[in-house]
Amino acid sequence: MAKNLFLIKGNICAERVRLGRALQKPPMTQNDLAIKMQLMGMEITPLIISRIEKNQRHVCDAELRMFSKALGVSMDWLCGDDNEIKL
Repeated sequence: MAKNLFLIKGNICAERVRLGRALQKPPMTQNDLAIKMQLMGMEITPLIISRIEKNQRHVCDAELRMFSKALGVSMDWLCGDDNEIKL
């Protein structure tokens, strides 16, 4: 029987990635975010972002950092540890 390597299902930043996109002016689509992250050097697609936001895929630390930069928020905010957003 295979062991689950992760203690939680999905990831802790799913809701904040979705919210971070919505708070952009104008709101950012998953495709917009994927393009922005690709221009920053991250190989990511709208499908991957969709799976992350639906808690169907884990986020590695490098991706978390890139989401933070692309959305203009802190990594603490993305993880739900900080409620103050500075866009």
